[in-house]
Amino acid sequence: MMWAVLASTATALAAAPAAAEALLVIEADSGRVLYAHNAGHPWYPASVTKLMTAYVTLRAVEEGRITLDKPLTVSATAAAQAPVKMGFPPGTVVTVDNALKMLMVKSANDMAVVLAEGVSGSVESFADEMNSHARRLGMIQSSFVNPNGLPAEDQIVSARDMAILGRALIREMPEYDYYWHLPGIRMGKLVQRNYNTLLGRYPGADGMKTGFICASGFNLVASATRDGRRLIAVVLGAPSAAVRALKAAQLLERGFNTRAGLSWLMPTLGTVETVQPVNVDPPNLRDEMCGKNRKRPAAENEDDTIAADTGADWPQSVFLPNLQQPKVSNAALLLQDVKLGEPVLVYTGTKPPAPKAQAAAADPTKKTATIKLPAPKDAAAGAAKPTGEGAGKPKPAAPKAKDAAKDGASSAAAAGDGAAPKPKPKPKKLAPTEGAKDGAAPSAAAAGEGTAPKPKPKKPAPKPTVITPAAQHTSHVQ
Repeated sequence: MMWAVLASTATALAAAPAAAEALLVIEADSGRVLYAHNAGHPWYPASVTKLMTAYVTLRAVEEGRITLDKPLTVSATAAAQAPVKMGFPPGTVVTVDNALKMLMVKSANDMAVVLAEGVSGSVESFADEMNSHARRLGMIQSSFVNPNGLPAEDQIVSARDMAILGRALIREMPEYDYYWHLPGIRMGKLVQRNYNTLLGRYPGADGMKTGFICASGFNLVASATRDGRRLIAVVLGAPSAAVRALKAAQLLERGFNTRAGLSWLMPTLGTVETVQPVNVDPPNLRDEMCGKNRKRPAAENEDDTIAADTGADWPQSVFLPNLQQPKVSNAALLLQDVKLGEPVLVYTGTKPPAPKAQAAAADPTKKTATIKLPAPKDAAAGAAKPTGEGAGKPKPAAPKAKDAAKDGASSAAAAGDGAAPKPKPKPKKLAPTEGAKDGAAPSAAAAGEGTAPKPKPKKPAPKPTVITPAAQHTSHVQ
């Protein structure tokens, strides 16, 4: 059974042209290479660059240069970055922690610049730090000029180097591991799921970062843990978001089915550091990814576009686009029964929203608006049973006013929060002397939240007109 899985997976992985993609899977602990294809070819990284941005930022936290709760200000340079981004105007304040969450989940290009300027003072100085750390880690093919991976000729990595970086993040910064597998973020009514669609679909998936630009194709650095064994898979140059997720799942499955006890049956591939770099130019996949032959323009947030068209809610819309699986074997590796945690709260400023506002934002389907009833236009409408917030328990009626409070045809309570209309005669026939004693005005108890004025003494009223039941009606609020 194991050989069948390995054979079918190897066939699928080898099906693509040599220059079209780069693939690699390693053990996170030992660095042992379990499969490699074009792993030493240079490649445009796109947003997997943000793994290095996070690494440099968290190293600055570890060194005490900044803190996770430090407020950073969105500059004009950050706000001017191309989408995908949060879109905050210049002057907006966001903490390092929130910027990291937006960076890793939404792949926000503006937040990458906010972090770069907050850590190093400028994008250029931050790029210098990125390259310094890359050299120290042994990423000999990598070159960084910006913190977000937007197109630049000198922004280059390889599958080999990205696996080395992923391994460094896992081994050096285990306390920050949650940043790599956040299910999504929530800001008010805006919910953004993680672009890494292995999360919740591939058993044990726990990271790390996706990326896309036309020149690079769809990239992914993925990690998964099974039986205490963690693997890192790198896919560069996939034709779509769905295919990159499937190829990463195939790589991880191949790795988990390659046990140390069977290593004598397979040729040794050494460690990730021993993968030989290839001295060629990175392939430019612009025509394949964004040319006229493509039915729909490719984009990192293409899954969001499709999900938005369906009108589905979280979390069903998260993986809806991938229900149409690509024609590649082992599609069943990706589960359709998605199990994700709740998206984490992010916010601008230095303090989270008030608990009530946070609770309301956490469930945008709940309506919290107060419904106010309009004042009735006539006495018949005023006879309706109180329905709005102004309807409370009546206060004790004034002496000798029981009949008037019980049988009165109008009250201020029927108007909800509105003002009470002028009282009209009661429908019950009253003797002149009884009417003179009790009066026709409603009692203050029927006035809801307001307080009705005390009725003034009146002369004996003439015999009142009787209002028949047919003339009465009731108001309803839906």
